[in-house]
Amino acid sequence: MASLEVTELLGDGIGPELRGSVHAVSAVLPLDVHFVPVDLSLESRSSRGAALFDQAVAQMSGSRLALKYPTVTETESPNAVLRRRLEFSVIHRPVISIDGIKSNFSEEVFLHVVRVATGGTYEDPGRRIGRDAAVSLRIVERIPCEQAARFAFELARKKALSVTSSSKHTIQRVTDGFFEEVAREVGQRYPDIEHRVELFDALLAKIILKPSDFGIVLCLNEYGDFLSDMACGLVGSLGIGASGSYSFEDDGRTRVAMFDPAGGTAPDIAGQGRCNPSAALLAFGMLLDHVGRYDLGYALRLSLLACIAEGVSTADIGGRLGTADFTAEVVSRLRARLVTE
Repeated sequence: MASLEVTELLGDGIGPELRGSVHAVSAVLPLDVHFVPVDLSLESRSSRGAALFDQAVAQMSGSRLALKYPTVTETESPNAVLRRRLEFSVIHRPVISIDGIKSNFSEEVFLHVVRVATGGTYEDPGRRIGRDAAVSLRIVERIPCEQAARFAFELARKKALSVTSSSKHTIQRVTDGFFEEVAREVGQRYPDIEHRVELFDALLAKIILKPSDFGIVLCLNEYGDFLSDMACGLVGSLGIGASGSYSFEDDGRTRVAMFDPAGGTAPDIAGQGRCNPSAALLAFGMLLDHVGRYDLGYALRLSLLACIAEGVSTADIGGRLGTADFTAEVVSRLRARLVTE
């Protein structure tokens, strides 16, 4: 049986319950997944400080793979620290409509948001100028834009989709214009992939009007953040999705890939066995895809989505099951699917 080492970044709140669900699924796969835990809970961060992040970075750099559970942000965001320390430059957020989840939006959504994970105004905390003004510096760098564009076009080639780069380049002519210039340069290396450019405000309207026109959307940092949340709202849940964060070697190979569920620590239900592990399982599925086991990631997604479509799900999305029972249903369907395949 093939083996795989995964750094497991433990979190707060519902994190232990999500971890239990992932381990239950992993146990039935024809793959020996060796999870190496690093405790990023608030208690551990408070007691160990910077040394803990040194350990996490070293372990992640060695395994090149990580699965992270939700963490509390108190004085600093663990995600932001890891992003900075490991030089994550790309965030990939797939957003799809899921049968069985109610939404106010009637159209089917199948969208991949590829976000430049650094720069924009997010890199600069800003500063006050006197009493009545404030300023923030907008930063756009070539290398992260190139890496995000290459990721988007490679993904488009694998999935036979188009790429739309989006910004406000007609207004932010220098920064957003530079981003579009880099995206265009990278796109020229992929003549088989359709590349369109949309102004970001118009893009939001067009996605709502006809989401099927868009496959992969490539955005700068803030725009990708806004678009990801809007798209999740369209499909009916901010907390049902997952994302991947990537850093790269100079030759373009992935250095470290980290996968995590959307949503927070949900302290109001932590420890009660009521949380929905779907996003954590989808994150694990993305990890399996990344290591070339798309067959296993696909089987996991089909098993999970079948449960939700049948109403065999947790209470937050209309079902009646707790975390453990829902996980057991997913595992049962996954085991059957793996036998037949």
